[in-house]
Amino acid sequence: MYHVPAKFTPDIKKMHFQYITSCKNYSVPLMEAEKLWHHMSFNKLRKVVILATGWTNTVNNSSTLALLSKAYLCRKDVNFIIVDAAFYVDTLYKWSALNTEEIGAYIAKGLTHLVKVIPLKNIHLIGHSLGAHIMGTAGRTFTKLTGLQIPRITGLDPAKPCFRKNDTLSSLRKGDAKFVDVIHTNIGILAKKEPLGDIDFYPGGANALPPGCMTAACAHSRAVEYFAESVYPGNTANFIGFKCKNWKALEKVKCNHEITSPMGYGVNHQRKGIFYVPVNRKSPYGKSATLNSTRWENAKCSKCEKRRR
Repeated sequence: MYHVPAKFTPDIKKMHFQYITSCKNYSVPLMEAEKLWHHMSFNKLRKVVILATGWTNTVNNSSTLALLSKAYLCRKDVNFIIVDAAFYVDTLYKWSALNTEEIGAYIAKGLTHLVKVIPLKNIHLIGHSLGAHIMGTAGRTFTKLTGLQIPRITGLDPAKPCFRKNDTLSSLRKGDAKFVDVIHTNIGILAKKEPLGDIDFYPGGANALPPGCMTAACAHSRAVEYFAESVYPGNTANFIGFKCKNWKALEKVKCNHEITSPMGYGVNHQRKGIFYVPVNRKSPYGKSATLNSTRWENAKCSKCEKRRR
């Protein structure tokens, strides 16, 4: 007999920011985010990247977390943090989706504490799948609470089910931050098809399966792999996108090769609209990758390096 997972209602007291380092992870309650500053390896002058993962991604067993944490640990100017909300997005999908707005609102409250020790300009929110919509809500709510805007939110293949036009749940959208960039890799199946941000990238074009993927699961996670590849030092220009006038131009791959932007870490914040990105079937996925590009499978720059206070 099929077992229906229980519905868990978010409890802010059980939610944490988890600070990821190469040696150890540190957990701090959302409402006590200032405590992050007391950890010996935390540097408030660095950029702060905060990740919310998607459905059934847990803190201790998440390929999304593993890929992105490994990449960001290779950047010595970044504090990488995840939102430990997996307990509430590890249940029946519809119930997980219904929790996104409340989780996002809680994250926003945590951010109001975090900006007491971190300059707002240094904060970048990233969300994969349901996590993209969580971060969209976090951005909107943060603005309501403070009158300020998060500088950047990145959506990695934002989830489609329960976030259609006529559904009550709000998806990630332009305006949730000063700049919203989105990477679409499984359009129309597990993820949203239509443009959502200031700039929307479509690796491989207007297709549900990017080159090298034969399943929706592969395609849905490919956005994370693309972004992670772009994070490694030396890889920021691996993925070059070309501006498409509209959706039809994207479908026909008739786009302007003179108006470009890197996709991922090094995105051009001045560019707007739909961008087509040619990609490879296997890693390195970026068509502009060079022999000197860091291969994430072989990266060793994230190894533990203990330091004294």
